[in-house]
Amino acid sequence: MAHIIGNPISYFANALSTTFKHASNIPETLSSQNDSMPKVREITTDDLKDALKKGYEDFTAFRTDVLFASLLYPFIGALMVWATLNGSVPQLIFPILSGFALIGPFAAVGLYEMSRRREQGEHANWLVLFDVIKSSRIMAVFILGLFHALAFVAWLNASIFIYAQTMGPELPASTAAFITDALSTPAGWAMIAIGISVGFIFAAVVLATSVVSFPLLLDRKISVRSAVKTSIALTAKNPRTIATWGLIVAAALILGSIPALIGLVFVMPIIGHATWHLFRKAVSEY
Repeated sequence: MAHIIGNPISYFANALSTTFKHASNIPETLSSQNDSMPKVREITTDDLKDALKKGYEDFTAFRTDVLFASLLYPFIGALMVWATLNGSVPQLIFPILSGFALIGPFAAVGLYEMSRRREQGEHANWLVLFDVIKSSRIMAVFILGLFHALAFVAWLNASIFIYAQTMGPELPASTAAFITDALSTPAGWAMIAIGISVGFIFAAVVLATSVVSFPLLLDRKISVRSAVKTSIALTAKNPRTIATWGLIVAAALILGSIPALIGLVFVMPIIGHATWHLFRKAVSEY
């Protein structure tokens, strides 16, 4: 049966009201969550390929809805880039764009729900995001999302510090001057080397703690702590496979960002849907 919304404004208001209601019950909600951990399975590169295949199938099934909703990704990215250029801080362009990998798992929550519903034969479109907002699980999702937002802010601050200690503390004279100095001076090479190393640490921590935690929180009544521990356990059991998955995600985001960020409209949905299917392959039932 089609999911019909009579009045979008009242529907959104109702979703927001339900969210605030859940927020007021955070202590009770968290205390009643299941703190046990599901078992994790061994996964291979073949599982990654199959997850990507199914993610693409979900993308094609939801193409119109997903493309419309995913326009937000390049818009936000372009807005951030404009802000850095307008504020004469071009040294933050790369940290901001690479930071998409840190907040991506939270931003894809609606995609996980769409894949879950399609898996169960239910109707789904981009409006399921409002159903997720009304869900009793949204507070756990928001709490984990807050940690990702803090990781993003910490990464930006680390980037600012690295720039100040290598090429700073003065701001670049221009974007062109910054790029030239970054690519042709020892200080610029040091900034790039240190920045990539520190960024790798941030990305590795976020990947290990979130590879299946968000889908797990949507699928089951489980605590944030247990969801994160499950994700870490999966990473520890399959380090090479999860590292490969991280490289796939990173490469996809880079390719999606090259044509003026427009590619993110296609890349983010496919990776988001594929993450759901990877979760199904990697985490067993209780």
